[in-house]
Amino acid sequence: MSYKQVYEEWLRNPYFDTETNFELESIRYNENEIRERFYTDLKFGTAGLRGIIGAGTNRMNKYVVRRATQGLANYIMIQGKEDMGVAIAYDSRRMSTQFAKEAALTLCANGIKAYIFESLRPTPELSFAVRHLGCVAGINITASHNPPEYNGYKVYWEDGAQITPPNDVGIMREVNAVEDWQTIRTMPEAQAKRVGLYNVIGKDVDDAYMDELKALVLHPEAIEKYASELTIVYTPLHGTGNLPARRILRELGFQNVYVVPEQELPNGEFPTVSYPNPEAAEAFELALELAKEKDADLILATDPDADRLGVYVKDKSGEYHVLTGNMSGCLLADYEIGQMKALGRDISDGSLIKTIVTTNMADAIAEYYDVDLIEVLTGFKYIGQQILKMEQTGRGQYLFGFEESYGCLIGTHARDKDAIVATMALCEAAAFYKSKGMDMWDAMVDLYERVGYYRDGIQSITLAGVEGAEKIKQVLSTLRANPPKEFGGYKVLSVRDYQVDTITDIKTKKVTATGLPMSNVLYYDMEDGVWLCVRPSGTEPKIKFYYGVKGKDLKDAESLEEKLGKEVVDMINKMIG
Repeated sequence: MSYKQVYEEWLRNPYFDTETNFELESIRYNENEIRERFYTDLKFGTAGLRGIIGAGTNRMNKYVVRRATQGLANYIMIQGKEDMGVAIAYDSRRMSTQFAKEAALTLCANGIKAYIFESLRPTPELSFAVRHLGCVAGINITASHNPPEYNGYKVYWEDGAQITPPNDVGIMREVNAVEDWQTIRTMPEAQAKRVGLYNVIGKDVDDAYMDELKALVLHPEAIEKYASELTIVYTPLHGTGNLPARRILRELGFQNVYVVPEQELPNGEFPTVSYPNPEAAEAFELALELAKEKDADLILATDPDADRLGVYVKDKSGEYHVLTGNMSGCLLADYEIGQMKALGRDISDGSLIKTIVTTNMADAIAEYYDVDLIEVLTGFKYIGQQILKMEQTGRGQYLFGFEESYGCLIGTHARDKDAIVATMALCEAAAFYKSKGMDMWDAMVDLYERVGYYRDGIQSITLAGVEGAEKIKQVLSTLRANPPKEFGGYKVLSVRDYQVDTITDIKTKKVTATGLPMSNVLYYDMEDGVWLCVRPSGTEPKIKFYYGVKGKDLKDAESLEEKLGKEVVDMINKMIG
């Protein structure tokens, strides 16, 4: 059927409620809006769904959530694991509570137990809950750091990580096979509770999660002695991090914690920011004001689902420095691995894991401590996959994993990035370095001096809608058809094309395999240790260009990164016209 026919079907079909009908009638004479809502189904990708809230097949709504959950339920039953149940969490976004209940009731109608949190919880706690409760899967209703009009639906498997092959392909196949809306099952909440299928969870899981985090502290003596001398400003950006982040810090002994009052309470409209993303400077404006008032040592911000952490640190002159995700990830990797070694723990079979778009400084840290460096595709689920592999084979030890977009995982209690444990670890590290007469900026500079002055950047272009998706395809097609010989004056030495699993040496023309799963990503290794990677975002209508350099000192590295960034922007603008 054409998109217009699908639109008319939604208007006629009594399955869709009067509220949906009213919303669709309101756009009857807006051809472009009808097309955007119905030209395709909202894609159920390798992590689930993410889209703009509204009526239509290409929007996030209760019907699309039910369909996705019916597909998941079908897959679970095919695997014969319906008795294990599914954990469900949700964040502060618009419709999150309703979507979570709709998912739970569809599972219940299929005879699968749902364990739904009593109120909003962070993503890492959902990942923890899947394993803690022995569930076959997990569902998290969140659109992470997207603007307020978005929501999403993430699926986790029994290891606690987001779905990976073959489960992702199998679930997608079952979701796509649900073509008749009338076949999707649901049931009343009261009935689901009465038969024991709808189970509300909360405090017991919270307490178990907190216990797991506390067990990861390396230097409790430093916290005990210096926590009272540290001042911390924290903002949950209207999301899920407020209670768990404050709880873990309070119970460990950090008492001087000031929460940005304007951003403390959950609010799906995110009224103080246009984009609730700790990568954005805007997200820290209120926190910086409070930090200067309180003379804070650290400023921390978690995104709405509290899986990513943004950081500012103060130096001895009183200046605040923003740490990129690469910087904070490397700082934590160095602290965790370095202190494990200093405490006499055996890390000889240990691994530091990073994604392909993450800084080469991680490689240098792994070399410094003589541990393995494992590189995976973008997406924290691939880091979780490596943890599972280590557990299944009994070979290797997970030490730390992170990606450039402010996400890391300390420990294996969860299998997704965890901003709550990162908050705890950064504050612990601040106490430890204070015991050495250092602040966190001193620790960052010390790391640069030991392993090298690496600097990394990212440029992205938003290309929304049908036309935008086509332009993103064209950019990647152009790069494949006409491989650049240089970027910013740096000669390309080799090209990795993860879509066809090849690494091509430019000089010798020798082709080898990447060894990673297929993905629509191009990666260019260049002279002087420079690199650049191009990929479409998996969660937003964007194409992203990542790049990194290595300088003689911090100023030189910053200059080289800025210059390369400008060259990349010019190149993007030429390519998209």
